[in-house]
Amino acid sequence: MIVHPAPRSLWRETLRQLFQKKLTIVALVVIFTYTSVALLAHWGLIAGSWNTEVGSSYAAPSMQHWLGTDIFGRSVLAKVIKGTEVAMSVGFSVGLISITIGVALGALAGYLGGIVDECIVWFYTTVASIPSIMLLIALTFILGKGILAVYIALGMTHWVDLCRLIRGEVKRHRDREYVQAAAALGASHLRRLCRHILPNVLHIVVVCFSLIFQFAIKSEVILSYLGLGMQDSPSWGVMIDDARVELTRGIWWQLTFATLAMFLIVLAFNILSDALRDALDPKLKGK
Repeated sequence: MIVHPAPRSLWRETLRQLFQKKLTIVALVVIFTYTSVALLAHWGLIAGSWNTEVGSSYAAPSMQHWLGTDIFGRSVLAKVIKGTEVAMSVGFSVGLISITIGVALGALAGYLGGIVDECIVWFYTTVASIPSIMLLIALTFILGKGILAVYIALGMTHWVDLCRLIRGEVKRHRDREYVQAAAALGASHLRRLCRHILPNVLHIVVVCFSLIFQFAIKSEVILSYLGLGMQDSPSWGVMIDDARVELTRGIWWQLTFATLAMFLIVLAFNILSDALRDALDPKLKGK
């Protein structure tokens, strides 16, 4: 008798594929490092005194001040670390808000259809027709400045693509045999949707979360650069804005290290998003 090996689960197979690629492993290490730094900064274990003068004004990078100091003699390294805390918190919070809105509306539209579907499609089409940067600026003007306003404004503008994808997938799954079998066994509409359909579209949520995370980081930097984001805490966008005048005096380190910090995490999430899409998208299997 031939014994066939037990098939791997989707998520175990995905992890296996992710850890087969060295570039993906490097991206995961970068994301883990940024997350650890953000948590340590949030708990006050590192960069807790970022606003304290530690040296002379505009001290160049040295062994004493690794990334130099700003106009007030504050450590640029500490500001970059606090900026990492802001960026990671924005990415995570905006991702959760966007996923909650996108999955809820997309699932309802795809499963219920009819007038509910038409209303939700009209709503996300209207939101998508507005240039995202204009909508962001309008929302931040309405909500005010600060981290909470950034969370809400970005969360309300990054859910449209996920909603569209979830709607299409739920509509494709709702008439399949396994859903009909659940209905024949007496499963309610809510159970059919949450217990049977949504787990089969979870891979889309995972990929979209990684994409939304990096989009949120870049958007927060843009808002802070324009003076509509963070106010009482360092942000990479604020550091880049401050560096505009500094460059004319040859002060390059604040701009360089803030930009480099943003570049590394965005690149890492881009690599991870591509790897997740390749591993989870059934259409790409075998290619």
